[in-house]
Parts: sequence; structure tokens; C-alpha cells
Amino acid sequence: MQRGLHWSEPRLESEGWLSKLLMVRKIDPGRESHSRLLSDTEIVYEMQNLLRTHDVKPKSSELYLNNYEKWTNELQSKNSNAELVGSWKVEIGDQDQHIHVWRYKGWRLASEVGNFVRKDSGLLALNKEIVPHLRSRDNQFMLSFSFWGHPTPQTNDSMYEMRSYVLKPGTMIEWGNNWARGVTYRKDDAVAGFFSQIGQLYVVHHIW
Repeated sequence: MQRGLHWSEPRLESEGWLSKLLMVRKIDPGRESHSRLLSDTEIVYEMQNLLRTHDVKPKSSELYLNNYEKWTNELQSKNSNAELVGSWKVEIGDQDQHIHVWRYKGWRLASEVGNFVRKDSGLLALNKEIVPHLRSRDNQFMLSFSFWGHPTPQTNDSMYEMRSYVLKPGTMIEWGNNWARGVTYRKDDAVAGFFSQIGQLYVVHHIW
């Protein structure tokens, strides 16, 4: 896989994620959303899977990567509110898939970037060069689990593992509570942990 992510230590604040969980039974569900309990940040992540999100035709992988690099450079040169955190090519599992994770500082900026991408003539032209190489594409907007910390861009040529889970509605708090304890045993390997907010709901992604 290419262009990696690196796990960064979460800030230790007076009211951390676990302390919020201890109070969850006292919180009125009508007032406090699960996303507020599970994440202590307004930073939004967008995951683009190039197979499920971008399903790349096997014969077009190199052309696709070249075109997507041009599109990425064009976007980041014109709009500083979109940050590419990591890009990977899947080697085991759903082959010919490429996964990209973007970061935005809040929902408002994520929306503004989306509008910009849909209107900018240069990006639209580059997107037309990408589309013929795809079989399908999808995306999700996510928040990071507060106990996992935020990923930072790296240039390590390493192999990564991404595990994705679809949870039963109403079990996200229990899931997060268990993983907040369990991740301490693999702290050095933990790269990122996200849960979906827009797109398919009740989905959790762990990257190691």
C-alpha cells in the first residue's frame, strides 16, 4: 500500500472520552447525540474507496492513479480546506480498490469543499478523465474516535490493515467503550479509528 497514515497520541484532557461514557446513562438521548459522546472533535473525515467508492478497472490502475494525483494536486492548490491524509491500494481482499481519506475542519468546510469541487472547471475536467477508469465509487463522512487520536500523513512504504464493521443500531456506545480499553494492547499499531456519520450508518473502520 502507498502513502501511509501514522497514529498520533490523543490529547489528555480533563473530560476525556471515557469520562463521558461513564456519564452516558445520565444523558438524555434527546439532547446528546452518540457522535458527541464518541468523538471530542469537529474534524470531519471523508473516505473514498476506489472500487466500492472507486472501483478501478484492472487495466486502468496506472492511468487512474496518475489522473487522481493530478486531481488531488489541483484541489489542494486551489482550496486549503481539503487535506488528503492517506491513500492506499488494496493488495488483499477487494483487489483493484483504492482508498483515500480526506480531512476537513468541520461540517461547514466539508460542505464548502464539496460545492467547490462540483463547480470548479479545472476539477470537473480532471474528473472526466478519472471516470472512464472506474467501475463504481462511493464515499462516507466519518468522525474519529476520541480515544484513537488523529492520523497524520506519512511517507512510509508499509502494509496496513483496515477492518470495517457494520454494527447493530444502538450498539455504538458499547462498541466504543470496549475498544477504548482494548486498543491499549495494540497502541503502537493503531493508526486510525472512525465511525460513519453520512453515508451508510453504523459503520466502524479501524486501520492498523
